[in-house]
Amino acid sequence: MTLFKRITVLLLMTFLVACAGLSPNYEKPQVNVTSFALAPDSSGIAPRFNIGLQVINPNRTALPLDGMSYSVEVEGNKILSGAEPNLPRIEGYSSADIVIQASPDLLGSARLLNQLLSGQRNQLNYLFKARLDVGTLMPYINIEEKGSFSLTNAK
Repeated sequence: MTLFKRITVLLLMTFLVACAGLSPNYEKPQVNVTSFALAPDSSGIAPRFNIGLQVINPNRTALPLDGMSYSVEVEGNKILSGAEPNLPRIEGYSSADIVIQASPDLLGSARLLNQLLSGQRNQLNYLFKARLDVGTLMPYINIEEKGSFSLTNAK
């Protein structure tokens, strides 16, 4: 490849990356956890969990998801993690329901169990983290959903 062609390709790539960052009204997609269950096909040493997600695209352009990595923390301990390469394209102003699988982290789960046994708690705080891959020209989209769930019965 000649020097002229290399410079032209480099300038074109720079232009495309710059254009991708010019959408000031771009809103981060929202990921909601909708379900959590033991996977029916979890045979072997470690169980696998199905996590239902609703991914909402609040933008006018489609969200082409190439993949996603994710983790679930409870009280600061990573207890589940996984990655999914097969995700749907989410059209603009729409949402998609997907199911991902996660594997337990034995050490993080043991630390959480130790914390639970060492003191009385009425609720646990959780953090769901996801990193969405939307292609080579766009940066990763990092999403966090925080919340808590009660350990006591609500009356």
